[in-house]
Amino acid sequence: MSDRTHITLTVNGEPFEAYVEPRLLAADFLRDEMGLTGTHVGCEHGVCGACTITLDGVSARSCLMLAVQLDGGDVRTVEGLGTTREMHRIQQAFREHHALQCGFCTPGFLMTVGEILDTLPLRDDGEIRDALSGNICRCTGYDHIVKAVRALVNERDGVSDP
Repeated sequence: MSDRTHITLTVNGEPFEAYVEPRLLAADFLRDEMGLTGTHVGCEHGVCGACTITLDGVSARSCLMLAVQLDGGDVRTVEGLGTTREMHRIQQAFREHHALQCGFCTPGFLMTVGEILDTLPLRDDGEIRDALSGNICRCTGYDHIVKAVRALVNERDGVSDP
């Protein structure tokens, strides 16, 4: 009798299956068993947001989830956004607006921004800051991150940058 559970999921558009220990964290599964090290583990309490992924289009803290909870799901990690040669528009905006420094928090921010752009109006910088409040950055002071998101919102809404 095996103490491992069979799971099937889609990760960054690719089908995947594995046998996992029931207590294995989703973050550890993604990093250690799938090699997707862009999912960072910071606080391990769901506070910092560095481990943010999307599960079925909704952001989730992978440090608070078990790998078995990914079963049947559509998972997207930062590796699923784009490549160095073909960056996703969110990655480009972060680069253009200097919205990163050490880069540790960046994957979580990128995944969060993808969801909030799809689901929230983000009418002003206060709403952007509120939407990003679940992610912690210790380097940038958030101003450049907010500028990057503002540019993406303006692009989304067809508004010219002031």
